[in-house]
Amino acid sequence: MTLFTIGYEETVPGRLIETLHGAGVSTLVDVRALANSRKPGFAKTALSAALAEAGIGYEHVKALGTPAEGRAAVRAGRPAEMRRIFGAHLAGLEAQAALAGLANRVARETICLLCLEADPAQCHRTLVAEAIAATVGAKVTHLHPA
Repeated sequence: MTLFTIGYEETVPGRLIETLHGAGVSTLVDVRALANSRKPGFAKTALSAALAEAGIGYEHVKALGTPAEGRAAVRAGRPAEMRRIFGAHLAGLEAQAALAGLANRVARETICLLCLEADPAQCHRTLVAEAIAATVGAKVTHLHPA
């Protein structure tokens, strides 16, 4: 079992989709709190349509997004603070339910978690992936479309 993650910061939608196809991903799970983007093609409506056309499912799981204060910490260059804030958020009931739902699907689907940051070490999606992997024994693989 493998759980993939991907960041779109340094890519374009077509290359992201090529990378997902290459890894055999069936469903892209968007773990941004706000599924908006200033990068063309990465807002929820455009991205989900492009993925559907490519035969890849899309799901936005807002409960696994970083709270506003965590996003502010990342923008300010304080990733340790973001991890602390997100860790507290991840312990909440809504986030735990979302984690459990994804964990149940990992054995049946090839899932990839999506967020902005190109470097998975600087992104909360790694924390989400590690929490799911610890539950089901999946291997986490970070995809790099750029």
